[in-house]
Amino acid sequence: MSVAYVDAYLEYLTGVRDVSPRTAEAYAGDAVQFMNFLAATWGEERAGDFGAVTYGIVRRYVAHLHQAKYGRRSVARKLSSLRSFFDFLVTRELVKHNPAALVRAPRLEKNLPEFLYNKEMELLLAEPDVSDPLGLRDRAILEFLYATGCRRAELVGLDVEALDLAGMSARVIGKRNKERVVCFGEPCREVLEAYLGGAREALLGNAQKPFAEHAVFLSRLGKRISPGQVNKVVEKYVLKVGASHRITPHKLRHTFATHLLDAGADLRTIQELLGHASLTSTEIYTHVSAAGLARVYHDAHPLGARKDL
Repeated sequence: MSVAYVDAYLEYLTGVRDVSPRTAEAYAGDAVQFMNFLAATWGEERAGDFGAVTYGIVRRYVAHLHQAKYGRRSVARKLSSLRSFFDFLVTRELVKHNPAALVRAPRLEKNLPEFLYNKEMELLLAEPDVSDPLGLRDRAILEFLYATGCRRAELVGLDVEALDLAGMSARVIGKRNKERVVCFGEPCREVLEAYLGGAREALLGNAQKPFAEHAVFLSRLGKRISPGQVNKVVEKYVLKVGASHRITPHKLRHTFATHLLDAGADLRTIQELLGHASLTSTEIYTHVSAAGLARVYHDAHPLGARKDL
């Protein structure tokens, strides 16, 4: 019966809460891991006795995760998954209360997002060989990621029909299938026009069914580019320019937001452009910007570097 509960929970996550299949499987996996802990604690026959789970048992489970060398962030996620699972059981009247609701998650360190400085970003964009179809595609990928701040999955899922080159905007599908409009400037528009005007057609010629492919960004074989291939494109050119950080597609999103904030954009605007559901997710960039201001002050002010005051 306990396995049936997890299966029902998986259907609830994907069908009702509209969680992605990958995320839903991770949450369900966390529930199964907790069941394995109950089996080791109480015996196999009570692995699904969720009604008997208490606050103390959940605390013991969290301690077990720490002892198993899980990081704080992983423990916090697993506890969040467990709360969600028990909330589901409560709404289905399978248990009376949520024993994980009051268990405190481990305190997490706030890691500032890494990003490229303006000069590094200029070098990165200039690196691809635009005389080659793949090089022009790579330049268009880098330009689009930086110009729009879109997520990797949004770039991968972008179709030609969703591009408005004249209006310098595009419709992308974000988390939970939410559509939003992203903007880009003249440099990005010019690169996209050049890519769509020749390089994409050259790549499309390698596809078995070229007229069936609507994706903007294509692989060498003329198919929709994969997330892993986008990672490799970014990594390839980051290594070439010797950037100060290990930059991923998502860190180009951080770069987009940080540069906007440094240039005077307000947080609400950046929140909308990034597609953040909550302003809290966007506020981390204020710390990055403040760090940048301090760095500029110490580098530029005549007394900024003095140690004898």
